[in-house]
Amino acid sequence: MAKDAPSYSRVLLKISGEALMGAQPFGIDIEIVERISADVADAVRGGTQMCLVIGGGNIFRGLAGAAKGIERATADYMGMLATVMNALAVQAVLERIGIPTRVQSAIPMDSVCEPYIRRRAIRHMEKGRVVIFAAGTGNPFFTTDTAAALRAVEMNCEAMLKGTQVDGVYSADPKLDAAAERFESLSYHDVLARDLKVMDASAVSLARENRIPIIVFSIHDRGALPAVLSGKGRCTIIEERL
Repeated sequence: MAKDAPSYSRVLLKISGEALMGAQPFGIDIEIVERISADVADAVRGGTQMCLVIGGGNIFRGLAGAAKGIERATADYMGMLATVMNALAVQAVLERIGIPTRVQSAIPMDSVCEPYIRRRAIRHMEKGRVVIFAAGTGNPFFTTDTAAALRAVEMNCEAMLKGTQVDGVYSADPKLDAAAERFESLSYHDVLARDLKVMDASAVSLARENRIPIIVFSIHDRGALPAVLSGKGRCTIIEERL
């Protein structure tokens, strides 16, 4: 666990559904969930209040379903249900390692999780619980990136962290282009103008309007999350430049 005082007192962590797959073609790799959960646990024990948004692409992607003939709104709702499954999996692992966790869904399903209630979510974090926001915004045609930016604003988070497959933002996919340039910092305008594939444009714009920094780092490096929170991790910071 990072021993330095956290640079942020409350943050939102956005994780893609694909990050939970590991080497599998689909589904949930529990070893990956355990590693990510261990980092979240270290961050919470280090004094940072945490909330999470997890995508559902490892189970079902709304756009892919729509492309195969399912009506788009229906496909998006199916994708929202996939995010609930991922949230419950992460909750189970976090609680097994001693971190109290609550799942709040934008689509009410009282038998398995709480409904999304803003003030209740804030109170959970104040009590040291991790809150996982599931089912996106509850509306079709909006991505979980947008849901993450929205929840970060609603929760008064000091930063939004995006856990990805690589250690920051690059000019191109570094796995495909060895000459891809890595950025230490960017402005929101840079990301939007250069169409860098960090988060969708509506999520970046919402973060920009509310001056919430976006911090991009590798979710697969054990210890990376606490390191980033202490201000020492390898990452790219997206924020307004004066």
